[in-house]
Amino acid sequence: MAAAAQPAAALLQPLPGGLWRGSFEAMASPCELLMERAGEPGLGSDDEEAARRLLQIACDEVRRIERKYSRYRSDSELARWHRAAAGQPGQPVQVDEESAGLLDLAALCHQLSGGRFDISSGVLREVWRFDGSDRLPTPDAVARVAARVGWARIGWQRPLLTLPPGMELDLGGLGKEYAADRVLTLLRAEGQRTSRDRPLLINLGGDLVASGPRSDGSPWYVGIEQPIGQTPQADPDPTQPAHPAAPAGLIALKTGALATSGDARRFLLRDGVRHSHILDPRTGWPVQGAPRSVTVAAPTCTEAGLLSTLAMLQGEGAEALLAAQGLPHWVLR
Repeated sequence: MAAAAQPAAALLQPLPGGLWRGSFEAMASPCELLMERAGEPGLGSDDEEAARRLLQIACDEVRRIERKYSRYRSDSELARWHRAAAGQPGQPVQVDEESAGLLDLAALCHQLSGGRFDISSGVLREVWRFDGSDRLPTPDAVARVAARVGWARIGWQRPLLTLPPGMELDLGGLGKEYAADRVLTLLRAEGQRTSRDRPLLINLGGDLVASGPRSDGSPWYVGIEQPIGQTPQADPDPTQPAHPAAPAGLIALKTGALATSGDARRFLLRDGVRHSHILDPRTGWPVQGAPRSVTVAAPTCTEAGLLSTLAMLQGEGAEALLAAQGLPHWVLR
């Protein structure tokens, strides 16, 4: 684990339909910012400069959150917690206000899900590799790692966190959605500061949030990815993701957020049985009966992401959980 290399700069280009498209890579995902243009897309125009400013704010914020909570960086806040736990077992580490908010949310989700949502379950990656192969770990290997999972064993009294030896936290189940909401907040503030508020759509690897409808009142149109093996093409390759030109559905989003959880790219396939990368932290094994994908619309991306994940963790009960929330959702099996 080491500090990451310098990432590539964000790119801006004009699109048909009166839009600017900003793009950059972060959190191991393609990130995109669509912004309505004010006037013609002339290079060097005042509007282009303003769009670049918004794009840079978005890029900087997403990468800030990635640096802070990455489990792959030795200089992240997460790494500091783990070093403290290893260096002084049983001693608490103090976390900042932003981290405390995320830990409070994780604790609430653990409670509401009956233990199915657990940010201490990231250590299961030591034995699970969802690379499309047929390599399942042995039950003994899973049991050894699963013994280090369990939010209930972690001491959390805001702002003090105590991790038992050998346990780790992973905020990957919250990070992108939280970053999308943060970016929207910052871009709205910048629009108010400059009196140049404009409709925009933020897309962080498929987790999206819109500031509102387009200027003419029309929605943003978002496609739902077709699960592998359900594309209309002849003889599809089950080890490859579906072609992006064949969405399973098209959603008109005027405001709020969309988030999707599924196994389109991360799974194992053995003896004709597909094993989803959605793991039950209580057992260490893939959730049985989970949908191929769940998409949820909610006021914020954090809410949408949590509900889509919780639905996947419910397996056969995904639809019942979503129906009880009363929010728009789309389930593919």
